Amino acid sequence: MALTKKRDARKLLSQHAWITLEGGFAARHCLVQDISKSGAKITLDEDTSQLPGVVRMAFSRDARTGQSCQVVWRRGKSAGIRFI
Repeated sequence: MALTKKRDARKLLSQHAWITLEGGFAARHCLVQDISKSGAKITLDEDTSQLPGVVRMAFSRDARTGQSCQVVWRRGKSAGIRFI
């Protein structure tokens, strides 16, 4: 019997957030387009091709808050992240 991988239900959000790079530096504004319990789709003001593989996303600018995330895909100004 073949196993099918179902995605978690996504909720449209359009909420402002911030991503920070290693060490809590370089907070960048982003818009969370949709979110699920396992990840989210975010849009930045610049191209996401230079985004590192792991970032921290928070709904406040405080680098001590938020969730570590792995960037799983990048397309133009949008990226998919998985919460880790």
